[in-house]
Amino acid sequence: MRFDEVTVTYGTQTVLDTFDLTVEPGEVMALLGPSGSGKTTALRAVAGFVRPASGRVWLGDRDVTDLPPYARGVGMVVQQYALFPHMRVADNVAFGLKARGTPRGEAASRVGEALEMTGMSAYARRYPRELSGGQQQRVAIARALAIRPGVLLLDEPLSALDARLRSGMLAELARLHRELPEVTVLYVTHDQVEALTLADRIAVMDSARIQGVGTPHELYRAPRDTFTASFVGNANLLPVTAASGTVRFGDIPLRVASPLPDGASATLCVRPHRVALGDTGPNVLRGTVTSVQWRGATHRVVVDVDGHEVLADCPELATPPAVGRPVAVSFAEEDGALIHD
Repeated sequence: MRFDEVTVTYGTQTVLDTFDLTVEPGEVMALLGPSGSGKTTALRAVAGFVRPASGRVWLGDRDVTDLPPYARGVGMVVQQYALFPHMRVADNVAFGLKARGTPRGEAASRVGEALEMTGMSAYARRYPRELSGGQQQRVAIARALAIRPGVLLLDEPLSALDARLRSGMLAELARLHRELPEVTVLYVTHDQVEALTLADRIAVMDSARIQGVGTPHELYRAPRDTFTASFVGNANLLPVTAASGTVRFGDIPLRVASPLPDGASATLCVRPHRVALGDTGPNVLRGTVTSVQWRGATHRVVVDVDGHEVLADCPELATPPAVGRPVAVSFAEEDGALIHD
């Protein structure tokens, strides 16, 4: 799948701007970004529901930009599942096959196969209203898989589920992809956990453009820009300047793995779970506690350091520091990543 400088406009508003992205066969690519960033528009351009103002969309070696949706061979699952309320589960799953004129015997076989793959065989005779949200989602996925698509498009498929169901469905989606390694998946989400859990690579989007592309590990450990750093996981972002083989945060010298030429400025990214209370690490910052948040297994301690907020996610503390108390926080040299300005 390839987007070749795809631009989509609604009137005078550009909602996707010179979008360039290649998704390898069998890859799970997540489009991650806030609402209005253009990620769903990109997915709809692949499906054929929006027409680019310029650029081309390719599926394999086929230019599908001018093809109608039904001729593209893609399966799609939308946020609210779009099941037909008057049809039983099996008929919902068969809908795309019937629209394509699939012979009845083959359609029945494919419906059974898709329902079994999604664990919904026992519910074939039920109506959507008789299913839970998670079960409805499985039916929507089964319907998309029944046509045996080369590309599966998932548009915020877990957004309507509660936290427990979402966690379970993430595991199910990962299992499905292991069973169907030939299917290319484009997964739209604003949830970083979903993207980090499922994707082989992530394209981070903002303001109709791609801000960064990489594996989850690359984007989390070594983000190339501050937007990606802050959107893919929480981040402490501190302005620093290079000096004598180190970097300086204000007057505080810090050791990092990739020093800059003297005088160069950058942003230092340190993930909160890598920041410890106390002055045990080589890089020590001192400030005042402004907030302590208990999160079950962890405490998040927020520290004001010279007007900059520093987050430290610590294993649950028996005696958390009091708000207003002076504290030291520290982190290791290898846990800081420099983002060049």
